[in-house]
Amino acid sequence: MANENSNVVVDRAQSHWSDLWKKEDYWAIWLGFALLIAAICIFINGAPASYKETIDKSNAIMKVEAEKAPFKTIAYIQAQDAKKGVVGTNLPIAKEIKAFIASPGKWTDNPVKSMFTSQAEADAKNAANKEKAEAAKAKAESSFAAAQAAEKLAADAGYKDASLNTAAEAAIKDWTKAKADASKASAKAKPVNLFTTLPLLMVAFALFFGIGIFVMGQNLPKFLIGFVGLFVVVVIAMILGKQSTMAYYGIGVEPWGIMFGMIIANTIGTPQWMKPALQVEYFIKTGLVLLGAEILFDKIIAIGTAGIFVAWVVTPIVLITTFIFGQKVLKMASPTLNITISADMSVCGTSAAIAAAAACRAKKEELTLALGLSMTFTAIMMVALPAFIKYLGLPEVLGGAWIGGTVDSTGAVAAAGALLGPKAMYVAATIKMIQNVLIGVTAFGIAVYWCTSVEKTAGRETSLMEIWHRFPKFVIGFLTASIIFSIYSADLGPDLGTALINKGVIDGIEKGVRTWFFVLAFTAIGLSTNFRELAPYFKGGKPLILYVCGQSFNLALTLLMAYVMFYLVFPEITAKI
Repeated sequence: MANENSNVVVDRAQSHWSDLWKKEDYWAIWLGFALLIAAICIFINGAPASYKETIDKSNAIMKVEAEKAPFKTIAYIQAQDAKKGVVGTNLPIAKEIKAFIASPGKWTDNPVKSMFTSQAEADAKNAANKEKAEAAKAKAESSFAAAQAAEKLAADAGYKDASLNTAAEAAIKDWTKAKADASKASAKAKPVNLFTTLPLLMVAFALFFGIGIFVMGQNLPKFLIGFVGLFVVVVIAMILGKQSTMAYYGIGVEPWGIMFGMIIANTIGTPQWMKPALQVEYFIKTGLVLLGAEILFDKIIAIGTAGIFVAWVVTPIVLITTFIFGQKVLKMASPTLNITISADMSVCGTSAAIAAAAACRAKKEELTLALGLSMTFTAIMMVALPAFIKYLGLPEVLGGAWIGGTVDSTGAVAAAGALLGPKAMYVAATIKMIQNVLIGVTAFGIAVYWCTSVEKTAGRETSLMEIWHRFPKFVIGFLTASIIFSIYSADLGPDLGTALINKGVIDGIEKGVRTWFFVLAFTAIGLSTNFRELAPYFKGGKPLILYVCGQSFNLALTLLMAYVMFYLVFPEITAKI
């Protein structure tokens, strides 16, 4: 970090022009923008003209078929599939990038499988699956013939016979499922060797971050040496997090990064030579700038006012109420710990915690504690909440909205929503994306409140410059990335925007690289954490009580707001999902 002796998330409240190249907040912006500009050149500017032609042709066919029949015809489904096949990640260079930034994969009983699969093993898997794939293909072909026959009968009747229409629709649905099963069964296993790519990726990341380290005046050779050790720990944490049982229960790579780092730090101790590479904020702030590219305003508008109410009305109420509860009822000794936990729990987990901690200058130990609570409860809720929703028999849209507004991690939200169904996953992920917009608003609000109330000097007015000094600058990069990619998405249109941004920039580069940066940061947090230094903050169990009470209030208010908005005030939005 810019000042290794500092024990707060933001280390000074002064601004100079040299901050543009001397502070990690700005370097997070420059590095994040460099990656996003490269992604724009590859996926948006480099997209072939055939992409738009295929989408336009497919849309024309779908329009004609939709007007012709009261159900989705075979031609409609085929055109829809052709449109879905237009994705930026199919570009040759995108496949090379994906292979280069690949992280350890899933495994069950042999961790080596997450790193290496030989050609012989891949061939053996394909041979063993050949019979199943051929059977699935044959079923898809027979289902297609049945769908064609049923559709012809409905067409010959001018689509006026309800029973024939129903039969055709059912046959086409059977074919669609059989086709999907055949596609899944025919997927080929490929050889993988991360033992050759990961060392190259380590060097690339070390040099990438090393540019800023050098310009900020830190010791570059020591950073590079320490980064090797950090990267090795990160890879081990990723392997542990990809174990199938761990992944099922939500104990993914980020929690393992913190836990494994803590185990090392509090047993054998973090080696001194590794400590110059533990640039927690530098890594995570760069990742958060990249996250801005995922916040697309046209996607927010698509779910309508209902989703905006669930995210933007409930969240500030829960944040403020929880903070007041912590100060007035629990009487927490540290308001910075209180607001960091409150933002973490109410807004969007770790990302909001980082922004809040930076705005109020929370201590590193306080941030670590907030992140630990968030990850623990996220792992519990992503499994327990979908099960509870199923037990209650709640509608899929309502369940998705409840998950999106309460589960902290964006990835966990999508996984939990998927357990309920595709509609729930869509609603949950969209509401979480809407909620993520509040990262910048929360940081600004906390900065203003801390300057004007918590740390206000008696007899002295708070100036705008003081608020600017405290405001975490990397949030500007986060918001700018969101605005830029929202403009691109709107200009490209919903279909081409999805193909080149969601299925190009985001899936092709942003998500993969951001995951690496986050795990680097969380592992660095673990390696920097001493249990003895955390102990005083757990006094009386107040942080845990604060989180549980705040999350309970969040669960109740989010469910109420989701029901009111999606089923009483805007039922037409729910009907369209």
